[in-house]
Amino acid sequence: MSSLERLRPSEPRTPVSPQLALRVAVMGGIALAMFGIIFFRLWYLQVLSGEQYVAKANANDRRPLPIPAPRGEVFDRNGVPIAARVTTNAVQIVPSALPASRAAKRRLYRRLGRVLGMRARTIEELVAQGHHVERYAPVTIKTDAGPAALTVLGERQNRFPGVRQEPASIRAYPFGDLAAHALGYVRQVSPEELKLPAFKGVTQGTVVGQEGVEFYYDRYLRGQPGKQYVIVNSENEAVPAPTPVVEPKAGYDLKLTLDLSLQREAEKALQAGIGLANANGNPAPAGAFVALDPRNGQVLALGSYPTFNPNEFAHPLTNSEYEALLGKHNGVPFEPAPLQNRAVSGGYPTGSTFKPITAMASLEAGVLSPEAALGGGSCIHVSTEQFCNAGHADYGALDLVNALRVSSDTYFFEVGELDNPHGNVIQDKARQLGIGEKSKIDLPEELTGIVPDPRWRAAVAAEELRCEHRRHVPSCGISDGRPWSVGDDMHLAVGQGDLLTSPLQLAVAYSTLANAYMNHGEGTVVTPHLGMEIDDPQGGLVRALNFPPRRHLHLDYSDLSLVMAGIHDATSQPGGTSQDVWAGWDQAQHPVYGKTGTAERANQADQSWYMCYIADPTRPIVIAVTIEQGGFGDQAAAPAARLIASQWFGKSKTLVHGTNRSL
Repeated sequence: MSSLERLRPSEPRTPVSPQLALRVAVMGGIALAMFGIIFFRLWYLQVLSGEQYVAKANANDRRPLPIPAPRGEVFDRNGVPIAARVTTNAVQIVPSALPASRAAKRRLYRRLGRVLGMRARTIEELVAQGHHVERYAPVTIKTDAGPAALTVLGERQNRFPGVRQEPASIRAYPFGDLAAHALGYVRQVSPEELKLPAFKGVTQGTVVGQEGVEFYYDRYLRGQPGKQYVIVNSENEAVPAPTPVVEPKAGYDLKLTLDLSLQREAEKALQAGIGLANANGNPAPAGAFVALDPRNGQVLALGSYPTFNPNEFAHPLTNSEYEALLGKHNGVPFEPAPLQNRAVSGGYPTGSTFKPITAMASLEAGVLSPEAALGGGSCIHVSTEQFCNAGHADYGALDLVNALRVSSDTYFFEVGELDNPHGNVIQDKARQLGIGEKSKIDLPEELTGIVPDPRWRAAVAAEELRCEHRRHVPSCGISDGRPWSVGDDMHLAVGQGDLLTSPLQLAVAYSTLANAYMNHGEGTVVTPHLGMEIDDPQGGLVRALNFPPRRHLHLDYSDLSLVMAGIHDATSQPGGTSQDVWAGWDQAQHPVYGKTGTAERANQADQSWYMCYIADPTRPIVIAVTIEQGGFGDQAAAPAARLIASQWFGKSKTLVHGTNRSL
């Protein structure tokens, strides 16, 4: 009989403490919550947000490239296009498609350079620059290669890997250098220019206006760029693939006040005047002209010499080419600079063209009696200084009208001497008429000018002292430190001394005299302007441009009539300083009120000036012409002014130079 194994008694269980149970429950809850959060986040990312992140990931492979907007066109007052847009095939290089080796690239650049007429080094620099700005974007090498070059590139594509042709809208100036300083030019915006308020929001590589109306009205002409996308791989290189395109919006068109026919003939007239100066042994390296409507300030013609062809900026310029346009050679300035607009920013003494302003000022101040006989003798003396007529001519003592007719310096020297004790008589009137302040023309970089007075002389003397102390030199050449004297007013009275103004400012002053004369003494200082209206590409009016006068002023009509009689006699009566220039002109139909000027400049031949207002009920005109180192006013500038007037009034063009030797 088997015996049953005795069972061992079970070990007693240790009861779980309440604290331990609580800890286990809390830890389990935390673990469960964490797993729940992770699970929910994964579900959110994969289910709810999956499409959104896929879209973002796809977008990360796309890069936007701007599509340049076609630039608005510019027309003259009669609707003739003078700055057009044309479509051409631009030659581009795709950097990612170039040969791998540097030697192969250089061989390619040499082959391409021979076809395009460019240096291989220039092409290499353009590629490097463009690749730095936008690594995946094609680089435009030339926009106006011409049909022959494009044919070669198209037929021999295998010899030009990475080179392609793309349609491009570019700026073209169909008349070359005609009206270049009024129009300006276009080129890609520079990094420095991107900081200017005028180019706020513009992206690198955008073609913008430079100088002239191209700059001033750039916000209208530029248009709105479009956008295309390229797909890039992990190496940031473009990959061929279809992408959406946002088309660009063409810029608005601009209509100007310029008359193209007058502009063309005025530029020829300036050249003719320079030719006359050269024939007289004067170098005449530069000059300028302005023609205004004195009623409203519309600029009918405006030019400067030497000039430039804005089409040159259609292709990249070398540093030396651009320096030459700026009037520099190896960084050293020289004259003349073709890009300088002398009509607007040239600062000159005016010579005797300032005398009508002196006369008007002195009459209205009550300093001068128009009947008083002044200026007898060839010279007058003040202290130890001698003030003489040109060539020491003696016109005898004259009244105002005859002094203006023959342009007697001794007469106006005495007027300046009379004005001096009465304060800024001449200066105040000159500023009222528009001299010594910006005219607010719709062009950049306008000259302010200088109308010297005692306060100005004290200021430049103080600046001289500051410069001497700062640089520890005996003289900075800013000022000789002397105070204002009666001689300064005498020089100012004849448009000499420290006076500096531009042809445009003087044209505004003469326009003020002219429109006051037309309106019995009630005149306006006009705001000269080139812009007339902004139009859409279909020709619809977007905005009529308005340029109200800067101020109104009243001129005593009796005084004004005397001044105008004097400068009319100068063009029509025997002994008048430009009477021989206007010989044969119909003074009854179109009376001419004109004044010659021969301004002295240190270390240079005299500067030739002519100012005139020609009356007409419907198309009056004020003309300003100046020729640097051109000699006497009636022998260079005045003949050019007559040619301009002949074009405006449809008369036969006769180049007639004067024989007077007056200032």
